[in-house]
Amino acid sequence: MQPLTQLSDEEELFQSTVGQFAREQLAPYVREMDEAGVFRKDLLQELFDLGLMSVDMPEEFGGQGGSFFQTILAIEELAKVDPSASVIVDVQNTLCNSALRRWGSDEQKRRFLPKLARDTVASYALSEAGSGSDAFALAARAVADGGNYRLTGRKLWITNAAEAGLFLVFANADPAEGYRGITAFLVERETPGLAIGKKEDKLGIRASSTCEVILDDCRVPKESMLGEVGKGYKVAIETLNEGRIGIAAQMTGLAQGALDHALAYSKQRKQFGKRIADFQGVQFDLAEMAVDVEASRLMTYNAARLRDASLPFVTEAAMAKYFASQVAERVASRAVEVLGGVGFTKDFPVEKLYRDAKIGRIYEGTSNMQRLTIAKGILG
Repeated sequence: MQPLTQLSDEEELFQSTVGQFAREQLAPYVREMDEAGVFRKDLLQELFDLGLMSVDMPEEFGGQGGSFFQTILAIEELAKVDPSASVIVDVQNTLCNSALRRWGSDEQKRRFLPKLARDTVASYALSEAGSGSDAFALAARAVADGGNYRLTGRKLWITNAAEAGLFLVFANADPAEGYRGITAFLVERETPGLAIGKKEDKLGIRASSTCEVILDDCRVPKESMLGEVGKGYKVAIETLNEGRIGIAAQMTGLAQGALDHALAYSKQRKQFGKRIADFQGVQFDLAEMAVDVEASRLMTYNAARLRDASLPFVTEAAMAKYFASQVAERVASRAVEVLGGVGFTKDFPVEKLYRDAKIGRIYEGTSNMQRLTIAKGILG
């Protein structure tokens, strides 16, 4: 039995490579991208070139052939520097690639997976104005028309939408059946009837695009259906269960990044003739932050290891996402306080990490939805 945080040589090398990229290539542009609300195209292509957009995709499709746990390591390492980059990689791997690998036909895999590994961003279009936590109340419709389906509806808060070349769209093909009519479709960006609407001006993770996706009589062939008619709810539930581990990794990495900044600053900032790290009050803050981060990492790694071992992980994933999102807010807030006045300015990264942390309690299942999932798990 190996400790959860003990990495294999391969995992350690992978983690080190991603961390080096984040510190050397990504960090210099984080503030600029945050202010502009746009992720640099050259850095996006570097994510592809490093294989970070296809970590656990089979090599036969151009992926890295790694594990789900390595995907989690990548998400965590990127989030230490920029949670926006982290969520781009997260959605691509844990939601879109995963859904296509699991439910896609052989032809769909051959057609789309190599593109997703090479240069095509994917987007997961589930949420709507009236279906946030109640995702299966979605109003988008899929009407059969000969050998095609006509998709109509408006999707909101869709991550990666501005850059995406492929959308995983959920629409109801049989409203009379309720959620049992929900069906998933693979829709390419240039498909007539699909348009990108308003880009949201957000509090945090600003370089990660979040947009409205408009479907106006968008005609797609039946061959674009992912899985079967009425099985979209299963696609959504099972991918989001894995996605929660990705969000937990993002929040854990964010918290570690905030702690690292607080530690570094406390060692060089002097007050009353000595480093603030020498004051017991600051030491206690740093110690509690470190405990939170360690606990968050253990829960996240455990859920990821369970998933890789094909063991039940849904309750553990919900626990990890719920707890890590709390930790990210708490640790980022304390990091701002350790830095004091400068921590409240945009000249230091902790201000941004504090803003980025808030979304962890909201997307891919709010904290209340995680509580429900956990309660169902422990009550049987």
